Amino acid sequence: MVEQAVELPAEQDTVAYGEELGRKLRAGDLVLLAGPLGAGKTVLTRGIAKGLGVSGRVSSPTFVLARVHPAGERGVPLVHVDAYRLGGDLAQLDDLDLDTDLEASAVVVEWGEGSAERLSEDYLVVRLQRRDDDVRIATLEPHGGWKERV
Repeated sequence: MVEQAVELPAEQDTVAYGEELGRKLRAGDLVLLAGPLGAGKTVLTRGIAKGLGVSGRVSSPTFVLARVHPAGERGVPLVHVDAYRLGGDLAQLDDLDLDTDLEASAVVVEWGEGSAERLSEDYLVVRLQRRDDDVRIATLEPHGGWKERV
């Protein structure tokens, strides 16, 4: 499948795009969010949570590394990980037991590229870029079974 790029002119567009993606997620799904600081990874995750029907505030788990958001109306919990502070340390990533969480949850990992891919052969990378005019560009890079889903 060819990579898909979408322009997201405003924050609410990023949330809406995440919500659309969140409606497609199911337990066992792994989504890696890549992009520079300020690209909209946490904003996109808020939308994903909304699409999953997860209630409550979604914020960057930078200092706690991972937050579990209980299942909402769709019955799929969200595990939101920020691997920025791990700096690619695979041992610390292993300590989070994401492989266990992945079976029953949708797992979204910010800054996980280069380490979290090993959790599953089937994962989706959402690459976010921010142009000088503040428009975000989201590019989907499906791997494994995700190639048939997006």
